[in-house]
Amino acid sequence: MNYRKPNKKASGAARRGLRSLSVAVAFPLSVTLLDIFLFGWSSIEKPFYFPPLWALHLACLSTAFLSGLSAWLVWAEGGFHRQPGALALYLAQLILSLIWYPVVFGAGAIRVGLVLCVALFGVLIGCARAFRDMNPIAGDLVKPCLAWPLLLAVANVRLLYN
Repeated sequence: MNYRKPNKKASGAARRGLRSLSVAVAFPLSVTLLDIFLFGWSSIEKPFYFPPLWALHLACLSTAFLSGLSAWLVWAEGGFHRQPGALALYLAQLILSLIWYPVVFGAGAIRVGLVLCVALFGVLIGCARAFRDMNPIAGDLVKPCLAWPLLLAVANVRLLYN
């Protein structure tokens, strides 16, 4: 049998790729967990039909994971250099999703939270389109994230009419 020696360049590139993937996914998950820990528990009186907090937290973490993974796929193909607007959209969606908890649960600004949901939905649509142009899989990974601002909007409306 003909055995080939492992290519040191290829294994180094694979290690760097795994390292960058872990950072791309761990960073948004870490800041999202910190956000949930600091602001994800509300003293706002919630009606019985309000979505359970665990569902909000799980959707937020899922969005952070999927958006981090899709951003890494775009970055790995050099997409952020070709289209820097995609990076701005990714960062905007990350920031908008992170500030919802402190705005709604921390400050009790439910109407502002609803505006944030609309903005987040629009930014996610833009992110999905920009990512799809560079990597179709990355664009498809952003699509399930659209459920996150919809769930937040339902929570906001229910708090608004409590």
